[in-house]
Amino acid sequence: MNALKVYSVPKEAVGNDDFSVRVRSENKEWKELFVYQVKVDMHNVRKASMVHFDMEGTVEVEVTSKRVIEQAKIRPLSCNVSFEQSDHKINFRLDNPCKLSIEINDDRFHNLHLFANPFEDQRPQSTDSNVLVIEPGVHRTEDILRLISEPNQSGDEPDVIYFSPGMHYLEETVLRIPSGKTVYLAGGSIVVGSMVCDSVKDVSICGRGILYLSNFERYSSFRGIRIVFSQNITVDGIVVIDPPHYSIYIGKSDTIRINNFKAFSTRGWSDGIDMMSSSNIDIHDVFMRNSDDCIAVYGSRWDFYGDTKNVSVKNSVLWADVAHPIMVGTHGNHEAQGDTIENLHFENIDILEHHEPQENYWGAMALNAGDMNVIRNVVFDTIRVEDFELGQLIDIRVIFNKDYNPEPGNSIKDITFRNIAYNGKNEKPSRIYGFDRDRMVENVLFDNVKINGHVIKHIDHTNFDVNKFVRHISFKYESE
Repeated sequence: MNALKVYSVPKEAVGNDDFSVRVRSENKEWKELFVYQVKVDMHNVRKASMVHFDMEGTVEVEVTSKRVIEQAKIRPLSCNVSFEQSDHKINFRLDNPCKLSIEINDDRFHNLHLFANPFEDQRPQSTDSNVLVIEPGVHRTEDILRLISEPNQSGDEPDVIYFSPGMHYLEETVLRIPSGKTVYLAGGSIVVGSMVCDSVKDVSICGRGILYLSNFERYSSFRGIRIVFSQNITVDGIVVIDPPHYSIYIGKSDTIRINNFKAFSTRGWSDGIDMMSSSNIDIHDVFMRNSDDCIAVYGSRWDFYGDTKNVSVKNSVLWADVAHPIMVGTHGNHEAQGDTIENLHFENIDILEHHEPQENYWGAMALNAGDMNVIRNVVFDTIRVEDFELGQLIDIRVIFNKDYNPEPGNSIKDITFRNIAYNGKNEKPSRIYGFDRDRMVENVLFDNVKINGHVIKHIDHTNFDVNKFVRHISFKYESE
């Protein structure tokens, strides 16, 4: 079955005319997509483009560029999207939902981000008895809260807030969601504000809408979505554009599911998804383009205390215009012998960029144990790293970072890198540093790790910088 869904867009939406994009189910009528403006890269903020739609089966895509196309690239390269190219047009077919960057003449900063979503499962309907409709227009936060706090008449299912297509301004800028509620942002809706789950449970934030925070320069601490002291929270399908701080912020929470989430950011400390002292986090099929760490896993920080464990990040695309695509371990409870960060699994991930001028923050995949922390039982499996601007592939260090750590970390152990493929300049060797004889890195396995097509079989100065506080590094590979 071939099917396609395109959403209407409110007249207030901010567009970009660098590209025009049409899509159609195979051999059906073309449908024009609205091209949103998204800002990228803190170093030099530029205006890129984004389109999104839902698909099933086969879809044809036509992209028209204002610039003459001398060469084009569609990334991640692992998607193997073949295309036809002319002076101003690119045509290609998609057989599966995916998240792509379409780049003209090697320009990664005025590119087109294309998000082909799967069709929604169990999409709430405004005619359902448990759905509350918020009409297009300007809505005060207290009005929305009144609606979602009204008791459910049937008593069977959580109430649903339905943001119909339009631009919705949260005048107090924050929507606090009570327990047991589903907030549904329909495709075509744009909510100017952020959402908070604080000391609640059984909440879902979902749909195909957008949280838009690009004009919140005064609110440097605002996050797209804040999840603190909460349980059983789902975020699914939405886009966050240019939050002043994290896109999703998780503190002292348990059982969090993030699926098909997309985010862009350009400010200092505008990380993607950060978690502190939380457990059982499942992140699947996300696209993060951030001007700080895309995924960060910490122990104690601020008001959140305790270990972090059981984190899974799979089937995703990470693009760090600044700092790390993946960062683990900097923060912990140094006043109580640190925290344990354990049982982390990163699998089937494309890393499209890593650009960090400061040497202390290099590492497309970084494990940095600070604040007396222990990092253990971490697996990186099937990670594809494309050529990046500035940094290094792997950074494993027990650290004392004077900017953040009153105490050095404790240890890093039992780490596996399996089926890693990096194709790029490889200018800076990966680091593996213990801190001293009592604070070591140990038991690191490199299983079928390839740099520019060559399997890494031993420690050498071209690929690794290793100090004397490291033991039991091993390599596994098939005979060539």
